[in-house]
Amino acid sequence: MKDYIIFTDSSCDLPEETLKQNDMGCVPLSFKFEGDNRNFLNNEIPINSFYHRMRSGEIAKTSAINPKTFHTLFENAIKEQKDVLYIGFSSALSSTFSYAKLAAEELSAIYPKRRIIAIDSLCASAGLGLLINLIAEKKKMGYSIDNAAEYAESIKRRICHWFTVDDLDYLKRGGRVSPSSAFFGNMLGIKPILKVDNSGRLTCVGKVRGRRTSITTLAKRFGESCSDKEKLYISHADCQKEAEYLAKELKENHGAKEIFITDIGTVIGAHSGPGTIALFFIGNER
Repeated sequence: MKDYIIFTDSSCDLPEETLKQNDMGCVPLSFKFEGDNRNFLNNEIPINSFYHRMRSGEIAKTSAINPKTFHTLFENAIKEQKDVLYIGFSSALSSTFSYAKLAAEELSAIYPKRRIIAIDSLCASAGLGLLINLIAEKKKMGYSIDNAAEYAESIKRRICHWFTVDDLDYLKRGGRVSPSSAFFGNMLGIKPILKVDNSGRLTCVGKVRGRRTSITTLAKRFGESCSDKEKLYISHADCQKEAEYLAKELKENHGAKEIFITDIGTVIGAHSGPGTIALFFIGNER
């Protein structure tokens, strides 16, 4: 069986040590603050500093990745006599996957004896992180690259993503809520309940009043549709205590076991804003 490397991108919001432990490659995405010409890679600025600047009124914008980056990283693996399995950021949320797929097609023509597979995860943030960790487990069990790719396709639409945000202004900037809805929603303490659907798009499925209620609503969604209480990921944008409150709710009221908590990185956080909390788990369907 040919050896292969699992690649993803930094939208997965997994710590570098986790990626290294699983011998995974990670393509770095970037962002910049409005009015500043410098591009930062995902991990070039402390995450707390990033959200502090956003809370202070600075606007962060993500930058399109250079397609050559994928080509270079994939080809380096190929030259080490390894195949490539890339599982990347939902194509409905970013152009990142299209560049990865283009690189895979170009390199497949140059190296016809190597397997170079690009999979649209339809996932984001630690939902993508959960998916690639599941694939890494299968690789350790001896799955070939084709078996691993088949498994990824079979389970990706079962990775449930549930989000809530604290400030509607960030969704307003991205065109997901109207200016009037953001204004009155913030004034009345309305919090949206969002999910990533089967096409990989972020969609609003409800609204509740109050921050605490929005967090317990995420826990209820877990209780309604989770099929694996052993694998839960929570990601948060500079609101660790509230993430811990969600974890407590899941354990005490919904039977959750071990829960992995991570930061929402700069790529996702630039769009959702500080105060975002997201819950990811395996369900029967999204």
